[in-house]
Amino acid sequence: MPHLVILYTPNLEARTDMTALCRTLADVMLEQRDEDGRQVFPTGGTRVLAFPAAHFAVADGRDDYAFVYLNLRMGTGRSDAVKRKAGDDLLAAVRAHFAPIFDRQLMGCTLQIDESPGQVYDGKHSNLHPLFNKG
Repeated sequence: MPHLVILYTPNLEARTDMTALCRTLADVMLEQRDEDGRQVFPTGGTRVLAFPAAHFAVADGRDDYAFVYLNLRMGTGRSDAVKRKAGDDLLAAVRAHFAPIFDRQLMGCTLQIDESPGQVYDGKHSNLHPLFNKG
């Protein structure tokens, strides 16, 4: 973890490069530092995934409205200031990415950050972490 999942209306598919957005947001996450200058999100655990909605309805349906929902899920242990900065930086990147579309089309965008305290189960299997955790 952290995992950033993006759900979006498929009418955005031809209007923007969602893969580029994923890479940009992953880079923003990897650039985050805490108050002591340490990396906030582990490189090997950072994932950004985007999925177009198979079915959708936005607002009153009278126009070709678009919507993007982003949910960052992370474990506990980060300060409120670090979480707020991460959210602000991610939202700024999202706004910059979609600026050309906002100029031509009505759309909404929501970014939420969730922590996972009191997890019931958090199973993991990965060989990515050792690649980035070398001395």
